[in-house]
Amino acid sequence: MKWRNEQIYHLRQSKTLTAEDQSYYFDHVISSLFDQQQPNQVLFSYLDGENCIGYGGLVHINWVDKNAEISFIMNTSLENQHFDYHWKIYLNLITRLAFDDLNLHKIYTYAFDLRPALYQALEKSGFTREAELKEHCFFGREFIDVVVHSKINNLKLRKANDEDLVKTYEWVNNESVRKYSFSKGEVSFEHHRAWFYAKIKSDVTFYFILENCLNTPLGSVRVDQDDSGNWLISYLIDPQYHGKGLGILILKMLVKKLKEYPERFQGKTLIGKVIGDNVASVKIFRKLKYSEVNLNNTYIFSQDL
Repeated sequence: MKWRNEQIYHLRQSKTLTAEDQSYYFDHVISSLFDQQQPNQVLFSYLDGENCIGYGGLVHINWVDKNAEISFIMNTSLENQHFDYHWKIYLNLITRLAFDDLNLHKIYTYAFDLRPALYQALEKSGFTREAELKEHCFFGREFIDVVVHSKINNLKLRKANDEDLVKTYEWVNNESVRKYSFSKGEVSFEHHRAWFYAKIKSDVTFYFILENCLNTPLGSVRVDQDDSGNWLISYLIDPQYHGKGLGILILKMLVKKLKEYPERFQGKTLIGKVIGDNVASVKIFRKLKYSEVNLNNTYIFSQDL
């Protein structure tokens, strides 16, 4: 409350807050958020050791469109000399929360055109100046502009490399991954290492890692050429990102990526083999309009490139 009242000039706050205002807001707005699966805001304290020097979070969260506005205010005494330092740290933390934990697609700031230091911190942190809304808000007896900066969680497929050895080993031995694998036994690190290096060096394998804009690995997808010249798909999503729609996305991105190699894939067929109990994967291939055959509770999906 103290910080907000001291910095009211740049906030969407029409009057000085009282202790009663603050208590009412917590009791009638904030307290109910803790029990909601998809609250419209998620707030955090920003700590230096055990000392709270700021607070903020994601507000106006749109869970359908997967976007949210960034909110942050720090101890007023830190504004003059440490503004850039703390804003960049906070932006890194809130971006990881938004993209790694909540799987949001876009985050943005909405700020009165009064704080050039804020825009510098945002742009140093990879945010893009998306829009300038002319005379958008009536504030201080005049109309002022609003500046919007944003960052989008662009996903990409890149070729697997040496640095992916440990992460792919963790994935392959995860219980929820092995549950739907055709090979159920635990894999030793030595076996995985030999297999992994053989795959990334093979002329008949294309092995990709799915990453977000923070270069966090989210899953993998691989195609291996069979004796008929067609390509067998194998994919997995990191278990901590299950249920976020990445399975269908990684297969869409795979097709787009393979089209970059027409000499290898044009006129060929993609084939996916799925254990019948793997309901989620069966649904994904069906949504993508793959042809299917069921052989003894193993689904064979296929699609021509």
